[in-house]
Amino acid sequence: MKITELLTKHTIKLSLESSKKENVIEEMVTVLDQAGKLNDKEGYKEAVINREKQSSTGIGEGIAIPHAKTASVKEPAIAFGRSKEGVDYESLDGQPSHLVFMIAATEGANNTHLEALSRLSTLLMREEIRKQLLEAATEDEIIDIINMHDKDDEEEEQAEEAQAPSAKGKILAVTACPTGIAHTFMAADALKEKAKEMGVDIKVETNGSSGVKNKLTAQEIEDAVAIIVAADKQVEMERFNGKHVIEVPVTAGIRRPKELIEQALKQDAPIYQGGGASQNDEGEAKGKSGAGNAFYKHLMSGVSNMLPFVVGGGILVAISFFWGINSAKPGDPSYNEFAAALNAIGGGNALKLIVAVLAGFIAMSIADRPGFAPGMVGGFMATQADAGFLGGLIAGFLAGYIVVLLKKVFAGLPQVLDGLKPVLIYPLFGIFFTGIIMHYVVNTPVKMIMDGLTHWLEGLGTGNLVLMGIILGGMMAIDMGGPINKAAFTFGIAMIDAGNFGPHAAIMAGGMVPPLGIALATTIFKNKFSKRDREAGITCYFMGASFITEGAIPFAAADPARVIPACVIGSAIGGGLSQFFRVTLPAPHGGVFVFLTTNHPLLYLVSVLIGAVVTAVLLGILKKPVPAE
Repeated sequence: MKITELLTKHTIKLSLESSKKENVIEEMVTVLDQAGKLNDKEGYKEAVINREKQSSTGIGEGIAIPHAKTASVKEPAIAFGRSKEGVDYESLDGQPSHLVFMIAATEGANNTHLEALSRLSTLLMREEIRKQLLEAATEDEIIDIINMHDKDDEEEEQAEEAQAPSAKGKILAVTACPTGIAHTFMAADALKEKAKEMGVDIKVETNGSSGVKNKLTAQEIEDAVAIIVAADKQVEMERFNGKHVIEVPVTAGIRRPKELIEQALKQDAPIYQGGGASQNDEGEAKGKSGAGNAFYKHLMSGVSNMLPFVVGGGILVAISFFWGINSAKPGDPSYNEFAAALNAIGGGNALKLIVAVLAGFIAMSIADRPGFAPGMVGGFMATQADAGFLGGLIAGFLAGYIVVLLKKVFAGLPQVLDGLKPVLIYPLFGIFFTGIIMHYVVNTPVKMIMDGLTHWLEGLGTGNLVLMGIILGGMMAIDMGGPINKAAFTFGIAMIDAGNFGPHAAIMAGGMVPPLGIALATTIFKNKFSKRDREAGITCYFMGASFITEGAIPFAAADPARVIPACVIGSAIGGGLSQFFRVTLPAPHGGVFVFLTTNHPLLYLVSVLIGAVVTAVLLGILKKPVPAE
């Protein structure tokens, strides 16, 4: 597919009106929307802004490539905007951006679309193309320039494979960015162009949206002088054991290709030992830039992979309660065979796996793939021993670091035995040591702690329950999907796993209030919000009803001093009221769709609505009127 099948005259704006990043994003999104490329303008804009929060897409050299891959896109497209004066786009080199390409990829974009999108990003690395685009007088000239060089680019890619080996030795590289559309391929192109200029043989593997391309082989890795990993997401690292590895953000591959190639040629990088033993380009040990950050990263790896089991299994169990709370028990008057099947699938199987999955992926985050099996076994042992969520957390970190230690212990084995490590040595000793420690040291005391915590929660008086609900509800709104929010949610899941359904009722109430409260505020206090905000507020009704706290993030980011306190107060009230009414919630997710599974659905609804109204009223008081449109 040619780039100009995605970039058309209807998606080109030769003169951008604003010089501010936020306004330019709005202009470009509007261009795509008016061209009929989007089915949800605000949803796509939010996805673009969320991508900007990860790192600016102003890549320097006068270029910005905002992009997003989302279901809000109707069909893949590219919009082009030009500013002669320049846009303050927070570029890597501190210079204004004159050329802005906005990439819109559908959630299910096929490979031909993604390849065309990625090819554009490599074309823009060429100075002559940028100059021609700046000087073009019409939309047709822009299309002609892209068409001409798009063909040249394909020819160069074919010729590239015939490149002669370099006497300096071969360097390998891997590039990857969160969306895998722009930065991945721009970093790859920058490294290849600079290597060609320096007479260095290089091969670059790209981990893009359409999958891994130009994959590095085992023989190439063995023969390589060093490996450059320019990535902002997880890539397969275990294969680089024993090699000099430079780990940097993907933007470093775009901005500092010469420096990275020179560093690789000198082998000025630590030898990768797996499990976080290598170092980045600043000399800090991987995963040691902060113990707290490393802990959170590993924990979130476990939690994010566990969530599908929690949500799917939990909602199936919740549905089974429609026939009665004891409808899955044979002999009970409310027994229903289908309800029993749902309960067995969701509770007896999916939810039984959550602790093992949590532990397995925590261990894998720490020690890569060899940590997975010991982590899963340790987590399953915690489940069998009723050590619960806490036991699974311990098992995950224990297994991960045991495997890291095993890698160091067996690093001196002859190279001929390397193939035995992942299939025999690490699984055997990893499972053995993790299992022994879990069986004799961890499970019994942790079970006592979990039992004690459950009994303590069950014995709390109304006043203490309300205080707990206030705290948990407020935590859900402080960072709306961040570490504090996830800490509260994880605690709620642990309590469900332990058989105590009260805390999670407060947590879900606290998570629903922010988007619902903002939605109400945009409806009631219209003079305090722009037309665009009022339109986004409609979406917040649905996101809040579905327990998606992140729906409030755009409003909080735009006005944190007013929005966050209003949301925290409303969420705390909603969570506190749910515990005042002693609501229990066995379903971990689902929002209003699982209210009927609570013991007091009407009182729970009242708790959430009161919290949302409080948030809305506070926003109405705190926010200033916006200028009339």
